[in-house]
Amino acid sequence: MRLGVNIDHIATLREARKTTEPDPIKGALIARDSGADQITFHLREDRRHIQDDDVKKLKSVITEIPLNMEMAATEEMLEIATSIKPDRVTLVPEKRDEITTEGGLNVISMSSFLKSYIKELKDSGISVATFVDPVEEQIKASLEVGADAVELHTGEYANAKTESQRKTELFRIKKGAVYGRSLGLDVFAGHGLTYLNVKPVAAIEEIEELNIGHSIIANSIFWGLEEAVRKMKKLILEARGLV
Repeated sequence: MRLGVNIDHIATLREARKTTEPDPIKGALIARDSGADQITFHLREDRRHIQDDDVKKLKSVITEIPLNMEMAATEEMLEIATSIKPDRVTLVPEKRDEITTEGGLNVISMSSFLKSYIKELKDSGISVATFVDPVEEQIKASLEVGADAVELHTGEYANAKTESQRKTELFRIKKGAVYGRSLGLDVFAGHGLTYLNVKPVAAIEEIEELNIGHSIIANSIFWGLEEAVRKMKKLILEARGLV
């Protein structure tokens, strides 16, 4: 199983003071050298954390492992992505007033638009994933609009208040992962995953990759980023019986 480390919150801390540190590029390099299999970042329309210059720098220095660009399906982002050419684009919903992404993309309602949008990305040599709730209709729609993969939104699982709710949400994720794989899609997962809740999701064999940001960056304050990445990687490999 692969671990994608999302570096957005390094940039969030930098932007709190509008200064030059901490540098998300340095963070990406440390994560890479500490066992991350991918670097993930979200270039938001309001540029609240990652900036355009960060994207250019990431593309120039992250060459040994894939670069995954999360973005809204807008014309501005299409132009940036096809210019920068990350290894993958993950299409996510985006609202200006949200603190973080609140749910999956409604692929069904955007299907006619997304077909041409995704084609442009793929024609530029970029793999495309959709960030969706673990709902079969949205997963199937993702295949129909041309996505190569789905990233299943794990937020409801992460935010569950009771063990019963967690089990219900974990079952939905498992069911969605099995269905996605049955369609020939690559299946990833992420959102709200922490050191305490990651193992049950990591144990789902149909899921090939987890993208985790906030928990890793938050705990790096206490452990250092190198150790924070290594601990998360160890947990997901343990869940798969690989260590």
